[in-house]
Amino acid sequence: MRAQPSKTKLGSSTKDSFAQAIERFIEHLGSEVRASPHTLAAYARDLEQLEAHLKAELRRAPRISDVSKLSIRGWLGELARNCAPITIGRKLAALRTCFRFLERQGEVDRDPTALIARPKLRRKSPMFLNAETTAEVVTAPVSDAKRSEAERLRDALLLELLYGCGLRLRELTGLDLDQVHAENREIRILGKGRKERIVPLGTPAAHALEAYLARRSELKHPKTSFQDPRSLLLGRRGQRLGARRVQSIVRRYGALGAGRPDLHPHALRHSCATHMLEGGADLRAIQELLGHASLSTTQRYTHLSLDQLTRVYDSAHPLARRREPGK
Repeated sequence: MRAQPSKTKLGSSTKDSFAQAIERFIEHLGSEVRASPHTLAAYARDLEQLEAHLKAELRRAPRISDVSKLSIRGWLGELARNCAPITIGRKLAALRTCFRFLERQGEVDRDPTALIARPKLRRKSPMFLNAETTAEVVTAPVSDAKRSEAERLRDALLLELLYGCGLRLRELTGLDLDQVHAENREIRILGKGRKERIVPLGTPAAHALEAYLARRSELKHPKTSFQDPRSLLLGRRGQRLGARRVQSIVRRYGALGAGRPDLHPHALRHSCATHMLEGGADLRAIQELLGHASLSTTQRYTHLSLDQLTRVYDSAHPLARRREPGK
């Protein structure tokens, strides 16, 4: 049985420096929650920004007790001059999570963020392509004369994994060879929160994988012959492909295949979900494929397929099938 966290006396804990509290919180996220390095860096950056703001206001190192509803509102007001509501909301969420941790630890008796409303967000419609345009993008590497054969095959697989499997960018760049099971046509994905899921490889993706693996050995450093032994997707010098490189590749084929130099990896993921929905896939199935923790996240795609919903209504609803008078 796991031991309960020890309760620190409120009289002394609230006088602890806020910087020390941030360190304890980030350590908790890393060791117990097992958050990704990217998440840890983002939380630390947001919280340290508040700590720096309070330090400038107070002209001393702020204590936990200095973080009040009024001081938080002052910080958010300063952020509002240059930051979008979605950015402010993310920073507030980081602070809220931190104080919930401190409250559970007995280091504060109340959460100062509890009565602060999250800024209203204008939810943008996710970018996606229609099926014909997506096909043009995914097949664009075949005719790319400026790439070697191994690079063309790698790029074709990369696009198939983003669109055909609906992978997130970081899931794609983190793929290792031992996560790919070609014989079963499936890949094992370690998604957000280190949650594992199995994603099936469709026929085009399976063929792209087979073709790439046959030429993968050609992607190595020209002088040292270095090649990352674990990574699935390699750069021309044998190193693991990073997020920025993948973004650049997607923009390249967005421009070549569809005249869309603004195309980004997540748009292919959105396109995957949208086309599955239009093809009649159940929302729960799409949720499982994409690795969404909540069905509400998956439901963002429903408004993109209003035409499909209308067709279903016209064919299935009894009122839609009523004959007009005189017919």
